[in-house]
Amino acid sequence: MNYQEQNISANNFEECIKCTICTAYCPVMTVNPDYPGPKMAGPDGERYRLKSPDFYDKALKYCLNCKRCEVSCPSNVKIGDIIQSARIKYDTKPPKLRDHMLAETDVMGNLATAFAPIVNPVLSSGIAKAGLDIIGVDKHRTFPKYASHKFSTYLKKIQPEQEKFQKHIAYFHGCYVNYNNPSLGKDLVKILNAVGYGVLPLSKQKCCGVAKIANRLISRAKHDAEINLESIREAVDQDMPVLSTSSTCTFTIRDEYPHLLGLENSDVRSNIMLATVFLSRKINEGEIKLVFRNDYKKRISYHTPCHMQKLGWAAYSTGLLKMIPGIEFVPLPSQCCGIAGTYGFKKENYEYSQKIGAELFEAIENEHPDVVATDCETCKWQIEMSTGAKVENPITLIAEALDVEATMRANGLL
Repeated sequence: MNYQEQNISANNFEECIKCTICTAYCPVMTVNPDYPGPKMAGPDGERYRLKSPDFYDKALKYCLNCKRCEVSCPSNVKIGDIIQSARIKYDTKPPKLRDHMLAETDVMGNLATAFAPIVNPVLSSGIAKAGLDIIGVDKHRTFPKYASHKFSTYLKKIQPEQEKFQKHIAYFHGCYVNYNNPSLGKDLVKILNAVGYGVLPLSKQKCCGVAKIANRLISRAKHDAEINLESIREAVDQDMPVLSTSSTCTFTIRDEYPHLLGLENSDVRSNIMLATVFLSRKINEGEIKLVFRNDYKKRISYHTPCHMQKLGWAAYSTGLLKMIPGIEFVPLPSQCCGIAGTYGFKKENYEYSQKIGAELFEAIENEHPDVVATDCETCKWQIEMSTGAKVENPITLIAEALDVEATMRANGLL
């Protein structure tokens, strides 16, 4: 390999103009002096790593992969992708037992839901927290409770009823809905049925892979991603859009699959979207109508997840919430909550995680909302644990406020 070939990167680090605006927007830089920052860890570091892997800095593990650096970059440099790709390529330290446990969401979810009445109190006990702390899961972190039944089981049960609708969508429910909060999936079914859409399962579904990517379990992440893409293509071939209720699942399938796993998805990418995006677009196109109850009153704050900001879709979720006549909408400052999926569960990151989210937590406590809305499940866990506020997905709040009979009538279903 000649010198020129050695200095060619698959990423666009050469387009960095060294303005350092990414550094100003990085939430980690303000709390962790050991992190070199997105400019040094990303495009600047890439120049050196291409010359020798010895230039790899293990402090890159402190990157949240929040993508705020990419959102702020005027040159559209894929800074977050450069950093994560470097971690995947150059970090030779094998993932810990703790990392495997946090990343294997399907394995842990299937086990935990089967024994939820036992697992939930055990996970919240001091003995379990002390044991998890020993293997590197911080004892202060609160785990989400597991449901006693899986949403996928429910969806298969109602599939004959859903197939009777003339129009359908395929639902990528993800791990959180499947194992922790089946009610969110049921809320989506309620809304979509009221506007004339049946909700069908994908033929096969695995975890989106974000936790495996973050913990460098790339071969397993790729295996799951290939299964997901095959099922998504089957749905798209049947003219079904693929909807999700998780901003991070959606972002991972749309952007991380090609950027970090090298999997081509351009043929189906535009068909994968958040449920709030789908509903908003259909309303704006005049294809569906939502009618809300007159007696629904709430003060709602909305937190924009980092990956939602990268997608540029927050306006769809907030727009739907603002349609509800009885709510007082309170926007929150655009701040990272600090959890970043499994990042905030790790003992070495917990303090940084809480410091990153401190300004957001204070803003929520000052606003005194009845409920905080957000499209990311791990943001929900972080905000609930750190503020005591109730947090729900916008879909759940829309389902609560929906006048189902009036909506069905408005859509010609009654």
